[in-house]
Amino acid sequence: MNDNAFEKSPLTLLGLGAMGTALARAWLAAGHPLTVWNRGPGRAEPLAAEGALVAPTAAEAVAASGLVVVCLLDDASVDETLTDVDLAGKDLVDLTTSTPAQARARAAWARERGARFLDGGIMAVPPMIGAPGSGAYVFYSGSRPLFDAHHDVLAVPAGTSYVGEDAGFAALHDVALLSAMYGMLAGISHAFALVRKENIDPTTLAPLLADWLVAMTPSVHASAAQLADGDYARGVVSNLAMQVAGSATLLRTAEEQGVSSELLTPYLALMKRLLADGRGNESTTGVVDLLVR
Repeated sequence: MNDNAFEKSPLTLLGLGAMGTALARAWLAAGHPLTVWNRGPGRAEPLAAEGALVAPTAAEAVAASGLVVVCLLDDASVDETLTDVDLAGKDLVDLTTSTPAQARARAAWARERGARFLDGGIMAVPPMIGAPGSGAYVFYSGSRPLFDAHHDVLAVPAGTSYVGEDAGFAALHDVALLSAMYGMLAGISHAFALVRKENIDPTTLAPLLADWLVAMTPSVHASAAQLADGDYARGVVSNLAMQVAGSATLLRTAEEQGVSSELLTPYLALMKRLLADGRGNESTTGVVDLLVR
């Protein structure tokens, strides 16, 4: 068999922050020839000792490989780094955190320069990258041929989830999940605040709280099904009227405990608007429509 069959695909990585460095180490550990560039050269030195080729300029780094991965601070940094770089014939994968609109604009920008483009949203923190079983994965959207051609390389640091040809979909999925996470964290913060001044060990509440949140996760699927078919009353057990009536106890308890209700009141206010519209027999899924402008 030809020895070339055992060669790993080369690639270039621009940006060696905490995430970029983790990505670099994963590719190097898997045996992929890697060219790196970072604005501050000091970050590249440890990677050079691990086998990376350090390019003195972004342009030289891009010229070194057909596949170019970008993991910089923000979209403006991508502009600054690549504006005068020849991207013709390159496959550009942007793992820089961006909005859907920025990703779509970057895709058009790349096409104008003769490059195929794929945007990525990383669902992990650096220690999860390259760690088997960590659950890390990356949303990808944009050029399907690019994704298919380089899937094996992209799958080295983390799992992959291709979410569509629209280049903005990876960022949109990323932000949707992160937004849900912050909503969950808000509820956790309020729960701990309620018991903060009591003789209740937060470590004893934690497993109860975690189990409760897990038990509530099927509501995600119920809401999705209702949004899909438009029947917000289908399968409802605890309807909106009941939940709004019960919310008074939540607010009174917060007041008694000396806890601000500012994390709860915006959502409760939306529920009350739905109830005022005569939708008391529905679930809370209608809140989604109130949020869409």
